[in-house]
This record gives sequence, structure tokens and C-alpha cells, in this order.
Amino acid sequence: MAEPSAEGELVFHPLDQFIVEPLFGDGPVRWFTLTNVTLWMALTVLAIILLLVVGTRGRAMIPSRAQSAAEMIYGFVYKMIEDISGKDGIRYFPYIMTLFLFILFANVLGLIPTSFATTSHIAVTGVLALAVFIGVTVLGFVKNGASFLGLFWVSSAPLVLRPALAIIELISYFVRPVSHSIRLGGNIMAGHAVMKVFAGFAAIAAISPISVLAITAIYGLEVLVAVIQAYVFAILTCVYLKDALHPAH
Repeated sequence: MAEPSAEGELVFHPLDQFIVEPLFGDGPVRWFTLTNVTLWMALTVLAIILLLVVGTRGRAMIPSRAQSAAEMIYGFVYKMIEDISGKDGIRYFPYIMTLFLFILFANVLGLIPTSFATTSHIAVTGVLALAVFIGVTVLGFVKNGASFLGLFWVSSAPLVLRPALAIIELISYFVRPVSHSIRLGGNIMAGHAVMKVFAGFAAIAAISPISVLAITAIYGLEVLVAVIQAYVFAILTCVYLKDALHPAH
């Protein structure tokens, strides 16, 4: 929210919502410290368990809403992997399903007032992206051996251009985890920061109705972004998996 300064002017702190703080005490944050990030990541995992385990335990012929949602997400992710990565990619369905659900639920829970958007931190999205990058790279060499390097050799291009294209392909390959993580973290952070700014303007009586309308519109957009960013992360993972399984250009 906006706070009055010593001069009576409103001061905004839209990025304060992204500060990592310990849950207990005021000491420094270390690798073993329980923080607000830890809490909301744990709640994300709990929400996924409630949907997939508790929500589907009945396995009814006429499914409940929770079972219908779980089955719909299952079928959606399964079809996405099959269409992009092929039949060979289906065996990696559990990992991609876990990624999709974790990011989706973390994004949605981050929209709850006073919550913490864990996917706004590159420390979180970077680990997810790096795990995908290392996993598909190792898988590519295990499945194809040295033939995996064919991913960087554009055999359809003129011979004289192939070395230059190989360098470009190699650079773009190692940039993948950076773009993969920043795309997700940047979109979530930007949306929350904008909402915080408009929430600060709500303290000004003259423009508070406009500010409330703007917050409502942006919040609706952020709900859409929460779903789309989970989908984009998962679909890019499928694309990278396809390159690992079928590296030839």
C-alpha cells in the first residue's frame, strides 16, 4: 500500500511484496531457514495433493468437480506431450505433469491477497528451468550418444553456413534455461507489481474508483497469465524433450 512520506507525499513500495522473510524471528535468511517462500511452496504441494489424491479417491463413474478437474488436467497434459514429443515422450509424463501443476498452483495461490508469489523469484523458476535443461541434455546423450550433437548441425543449410549456424544453435541452446526461467518469473513479478501500484493509487480519493476498476481488470488478466505461463513452461519442456529424443535437424 501507499504510505505518506515526511513531506506528506504518497510513497509506493511495489517490490516489497517480493522480499523473502523468515517465518520465525528476524535473523538472516540462510539455506535452512523457513521463509514465506517455503510456506507457500509447501501450500502449493498440499493443494496438488488435495486435488490429485483426495479429490480423486472416490474414482466415481459420475465424477465430482475435483475429480473432473484432475482428469481434465491429466488428459490435457498427456495430449500435449504426445502431440509435441511423440509416443517416446509419454514415459516422462509424470515429470512434466508435476512441473505443470506446481507452476499452475503456485501462480494461482500467489494471487490470493497477502499471499506470496513464489514463481516471481528467479531462484525458484531458475531451479525448475535448470532441472529441465540438465535433464534433457543428459537424456539426449544417453539416448543418442554423440549423435545428439546433430541438434546443432543444420544439415539442410548450405555447407558454408553450417559452422556459423552451429555456433548460433549452441548459444541458443545454453540460453534456454535463462529464457525459460525469466519468462515465467518476469511475467508473474510484473503483474503483481502493477497491481500493487494501482492499489496504492486507491488511497487517493479522487482516482480511487478508477484504481479499483484497473485492479479488477489486471487481476482478471493475471488469472489468465497464471494459467498461460504454466502452459508455456510445460510446452517448452515438451519441445526440449523432443530435441533430446529426436535431435536431428
